[in-house]
Amino acid sequence: MKPQVPATLKFSSPLNGYRALVADGTLTHDDAQELAAEKLEVLHSRLRTYQPGKNGGWRSLFRRERQESPQGLYIYGGVGRGKSMLMDLFFASTAFAPKRRVHFHAFMLEVHERVHRWRKLSAAERRAEGFEADDPIAPVAASIAREAMLLCFDEFQVTDVADAMILGRLFRALLDLGVVIVITSNRAPADLYEGGLNRQLFLPSIDMLKTEFDVLHLASPTDYRMERIRDMPVYHVPLGPQSERELDESFTALTDLPRGEPVILQVMQGRALPVTEAAKGVARFTFSELCARPLGAADYLAIAAAFHTVILAGIPRMGPEKRNEAKRFVTLIDALYDNRVKLVCSAATRPDELYPAGDGSFEFERTVSRLLEMQSHDYFEFAPTRYNTTDLSI
Repeated sequence: MKPQVPATLKFSSPLNGYRALVADGTLTHDDAQELAAEKLEVLHSRLRTYQPGKNGGWRSLFRRERQESPQGLYIYGGVGRGKSMLMDLFFASTAFAPKRRVHFHAFMLEVHERVHRWRKLSAAERRAEGFEADDPIAPVAASIAREAMLLCFDEFQVTDVADAMILGRLFRALLDLGVVIVITSNRAPADLYEGGLNRQLFLPSIDMLKTEFDVLHLASPTDYRMERIRDMPVYHVPLGPQSERELDESFTALTDLPRGEPVILQVMQGRALPVTEAAKGVARFTFSELCARPLGAADYLAIAAAFHTVILAGIPRMGPEKRNEAKRFVTLIDALYDNRVKLVCSAATRPDELYPAGDGSFEFERTVSRLLEMQSHDYFEFAPTRYNTTDLSI
């Protein structure tokens, strides 16, 4: 298994940190990763002397004479290429403040909440904040800038029409305020929101990302996260404290984090699907969350589009009285399998004994076959096919 980068390590700069980790064997040298570290090093150096709005607090950020801000960085590449690791090295070694590193899903949830709060303010309350217009973008951007002038977004993607419609204007406002932004994403700017509803309205945002950011393709040939999971047990039986510990260990091995954070996936027709715990393209669920509730193909495809690995706890042995749960489980596995999403799970028994009798038990045999294949090395060699959740229908 690929060694993990200890979260507690501190370095003087991202490039020094990367080279130190290569030197001690924690990381294997990768030309593409070193190029990204060099780009982050340049930004790290510029931030040492960057003092936005130093003479008048956050309000001075609106003045034309403020110091020109360093150009942000947009790093994209396939899953497991080390983007998040490099961002961690950059963020930890950068003394610039105020700064914030945040999963992009969580950030956009906060933005929508800020927009909602602003729209509820009276005209007098808005004037007290220094804004007259009804448009919430400028005041929301100002509130974000007060809290962080360096924003690091991990797992940047656009799948929701509401996010797409607000994102370009918000980023433009943040950049105009001098906020420096660093982004990691699995997608190139030109591929964002591909196939999305009214995508033509998002194209100016794509142009803005290409123009305002130093865009770097982290074109590493190696999926290091896949190296971790390739030798990892992925089907844990029976259910109990031991299998739960093993799922915890799998999540940490895949994300370098002990726990994830909640996110919300947008499904067609305005429905929201809560994910209790997710990080770095890995999501954790229980069988009850996904199969004991009235979910369907659109929900499972939204999960398959958003995550490269799903950790699923508590698959029970099912009898005829659990036919609905078994049917949903079949649909879930089909969605994950068709998109080559990796599955790490705990189950009460082996696949061929999960649903031996009941309505649909014959069709369940295909699921048994897929569960077995999803444990194989060949399955892990295939790159996932991604769908955009805005294209899905129930």
